[in-house]
Amino acid sequence: MNADAHHPAAPDLSRRDLTVDLARVFCVLLVVVIHVLMIGVSRDATGALSVDRTLGEQPWFPLATWAGQVMPLFFVVGGFASATAWASTVRRGGDAGDYVRGRLLRLGRPAAAILVFLAAGLAVARLLGVDPALLATVAVGIGSPLWFLAAYGITQLFVPAMAGLHARRPVVTLVALAAGGVAVDLVRHATGVTDVGLLNLLFVWLFVQQLGFVYADARFGRIPRRMLVAVAAACYLLLVPMTSSGVWSRDMLVDLNPPMATLMVLGVAQLCLLRLARPLLARLMETRAARAVVFAVGSRGMTVYLWHLPLAIVLTGVLLLIGAPFPEPASAIWWWSRIPVVAGVLGLAFAVSLAVARLERAPRADGPGRGRPSLPVIGVAAVLLIAPAFAIMLDGLSLPLAVIGAVAVPASIRLLGPVSSPRAPSLGTPTGSRRSTTSASPAR
Repeated sequence: MNADAHHPAAPDLSRRDLTVDLARVFCVLLVVVIHVLMIGVSRDATGALSVDRTLGEQPWFPLATWAGQVMPLFFVVGGFASATAWASTVRRGGDAGDYVRGRLLRLGRPAAAILVFLAAGLAVARLLGVDPALLATVAVGIGSPLWFLAAYGITQLFVPAMAGLHARRPVVTLVALAAGGVAVDLVRHATGVTDVGLLNLLFVWLFVQQLGFVYADARFGRIPRRMLVAVAAACYLLLVPMTSSGVWSRDMLVDLNPPMATLMVLGVAQLCLLRLARPLLARLMETRAARAVVFAVGSRGMTVYLWHLPLAIVLTGVLLLIGAPFPEPASAIWWWSRIPVVAGVLGLAFAVSLAVARLERAPRADGPGRGRPSLPVIGVAAVLLIAPAFAIMLDGLSLPLAVIGAVAVPASIRLLGPVSSPRAPSLGTPTGSRRSTTSASPAR
């Protein structure tokens, strides 16, 4: 008898670019750490609770965001995954409808679980008489990561078209998107109308996603290292006059929602740095320990991302109930105490993943168009999925918006049709994080 007969087959990693998986896991874990460091809870002399943004109030924080703002890198990695997933869809004979349906399901299934949880939690808190002002502050905080569902969902709708543009006119496409992003920022600054910046949900994030298409293109791998170093350095130097002009902030978190052109510059720098680090990351990913960590986090990355702030609040509440001491935020003991807090949040997220991990697995691909709803129905499903997250991004999470999301997102999933038995958990980026040996564009 085969000695391995009773052991599950290991995932086939022979064609994967594991450095992309590692980059995605790094982004998720850094976001968790930053968000935990943002939450500073203390009691005043009267015993009343106060909550502040401890990390964001440090004088060195704005400059630190030039290294710590990794959402552009997250979209670069997501663009790589999107390019390879779209190429895979085309190879199977699928079309844009097949691709968009699959990607919406990948976003919607984990989102439905967290929105139901948040709606129930906020409703219970209101019934228990939690102070409305405190509840509103907490709700806005725990709902802040949901902006990603809107931004990423929007970019996924454009992947088939943007992949075609990358195949035909890659440089022109990037220049046009960059010009559009800068123009939006200038109009927003000149008019003082902040909502104008919402147009950059298209220009900025499509630009950064397009960088992921570039990373998946074999031609990018032939660029000399010295040129990559020069471009990355030039990007960081360019941020100096940009953030001194009054149009853009030095704090890359301020420039996040709505997104601004500084994130495009940061995205180019991070693209180059990722390519420069690839040989080192590849050697790291040859070790079992690194693969184990990347698999453990990567296979439940969306769960960790969506649940970490609610779970941080739950953990804080439990510590308050048991009378645990809360050191003064920003004190030396407070910074050291963040280590067990981060570990506790990640532990809770992994526990939650045991219950909801199946929602994060990729649906098994059916034949092209098989059992697929029509394009108009997919369009309605996209609106139901993206609109609640978009509203939360604009106004912050509240009980009404949580309830709307808890109803709309499951309805979106229902419209997208039945889901085949999910695959076993995959390592890393969503659906098809594989390194192309040719251009990732389906036209090549």
